[in-house]
Amino acid sequence: MAGYFITFEGPEGAGKTTILRLIENELQKQGIDVISTREPGGIAIAEQIRSVILDKENTAMDSRTEALLYAAARRQHLAEKVIPALNEGKVVLCDRFIDSSLAYQGHARGLGVDEVLSINQFAIENMMPSLTLLFMISPDKGMERIYKNQDREVNRLDLETIGFHEKVHQGYHLLADRFKERITVVDADQSLEEVFKQVKQIIESQLR
Repeated sequence: MAGYFITFEGPEGAGKTTILRLIENELQKQGIDVISTREPGGIAIAEQIRSVILDKENTAMDSRTEALLYAAARRQHLAEKVIPALNEGKVVLCDRFIDSSLAYQGHARGLGVDEVLSINQFAIENMMPSLTLLFMISPDKGMERIYKNQDREVNRLDLETIGFHEKVHQGYHLLADRFKERITVVDADQSLEEVFKQVKQIIESQLR
């Protein structure tokens, strides 16, 4: 498998999706064979699961159900899209991956990071990213950005309390400490230009 798997992570409003699109364009300009995708989603089956998970009407969803649905979508996405692309030598940029489940369901929902990790290890068969970029911003600023962005979809997770988003933030900090060899933290509370410049340097250093 000669490709390179990069995941973009962070709490709500960190700007990772915007940076991912800019990085994809930059790598394409450089002649690098790159694709971008997202979780949950990226392929038809996983997008259908996404619509169930994020539906604002599904407020009764149990936390374990939520974790299992994310893992199911992740498995199909990997098998159908990510692994074939990596086998073709492509750089794969993915908007969210396993760390989202660990931070949101494992820590913020209180299911336990190790418990959610075990569910996902079955799903991914140790197919971890080569690099994870973790965009960090305070929960207050992140949610403020979301409410200002009229184009962004409002999903079930956006209806959570600020307390929930603070726990997500804490969860990501724990993951950054635990997986130092894989996760690089990016200060997302900078200008878009500064964040892009920093991320571009990190990725180019890895792809050389």
